[in-house]
Amino acid sequence: QEQLVESGGGVVQPGGSLRLSCSASGFSFGTSVMSWHRQAPGMGRQVVAWITRDGTTTEYRNSVKGRFTISRDNAKNAVYLQMRDLKSEDTAVYYCKASQSAGRDIWGQGTQVTVSS
Repeated sequence: QEQLVESGGGVVQPGGSLRLSCSASGFSFGTSVMSWHRQAPGMGRQVVAWITRDGTTTEYRNSVKGRFTISRDNAKNAVYLQMRDLKSEDTAVYYCKASQSAGRDIWGQGTQVTVSS
């Protein structure tokens, strides 16, 4: 069964840090482009960061550049999102996505991140 499971979300104060993890199983992780997305209440889902199959190239949405870092470990079938200097506007449900070479996407169930004092 193809599956992505996110973890690491929680409640953090502004300026704090969190590290999200996404564990993959049931499909070819190493041949998938991986990305993190988020959806705040009442808003559409937006891409936060993505990383190529071999991990050599990453891209970020402007609002998180310099604060978030995406990485992957193909030996562990996992992708991570290190988040620093968190702001209230980062509050959202965070999802990881696997984009397979055949054009099919796999989504995780999401993990809640709340930034609040």
